[in-house]
Amino acid sequence: MDWNASTWWWVMAGILVAAELATGTFYLLMLALGCAAGAMAAHAGMASTPQLLTAAMVGAGATAAWHVKRLRQPAQGPSESNRNVILDIGSPVQVPAWADDGSARVTYRGAAWSVRFEGAGPPHPGEHVIVALNGNELRVAPAPRR
Repeated sequence: MDWNASTWWWVMAGILVAAELATGTFYLLMLALGCAAGAMAAHAGMASTPQLLTAAMVGAGATAAWHVKRLRQPAQGPSESNRNVILDIGSPVQVPAWADDGSARVTYRGAAWSVRFEGAGPPHPGEHVIVALNGNELRVAPAPRR
């Protein structure tokens, strides 16, 4: 069985996509784009050197563009206070009373939770919002006034 150059490029692109699925490294998809560009160059009838140059330029360019895009995104906070990770952040809870050490027990989503005060000043009973989750303990701050 005699494979032509475009087949080899498509096989390499497939291997890179499979490696990305196994590792989660998005940069491998950018290199797979370069291999796809090399395959297109082979389909266009280019010689091996222009195929390699096309694949290298597209792969490197896509990788560099993705890297620049990631650098321009704001850094995300720690996962325990990241709303994209913990969907309960920002949810209201009603705190009936506080202990002297700044802790309390509340019912949230039908279960009893330990709560720790994260706001400024002394804690007061009333409505609070979840600002973080530390293990099985909710971190709350006073709810904003409306």
